[in-house]
Amino acid sequence: MSASTKLSTAVKALCYLAESHPEPKSSASISNRIGVNASKLRKLLSMLTKNNIVESTQGISGGFILKKDPEILHLQEIYCAVEDRKAFHLDVNYTKGIEQGETAKFNNYFLDLFSEVQVEIEDKMSGITLGNILKNVGMNSSYKS
Repeated sequence: MSASTKLSTAVKALCYLAESHPEPKSSASISNRIGVNASKLRKLLSMLTKNNIVESTQGISGGFILKKDPEILHLQEIYCAVEDRKAFHLDVNYTKGIEQGETAKFNNYFLDLFSEVQVEIEDKMSGITLGNILKNVGMNSSYKS
């Protein structure tokens, strides 16, 4: 799953959990609602649980519930929970046909550029909450802490 797919899937799942809070939802229910493969969704929900964004409950009426208030849960926090690498990744291996000194110059240039872009992306995401997203897509959160 690509970075953007992981993030958008996680956000869709979290929006559904915010909308149905405090009723736990099974991974199958979430998967059906947002139209995503259940096994891929379970991996994301596991990452979100490890990062204290959702909570997993056991039993016949168990499932997943949103643990953080959507008004303070930032997109940046969700991104960091589900991503194992940065959005902009550069493979800095030797490039055939270009002298190694030139390759290093290109790699350094792009590493610096990608680093700056990554910081800008993460800054932008830290200013967007799940609550903002819910409002923008016309969903209501029933989350009460």
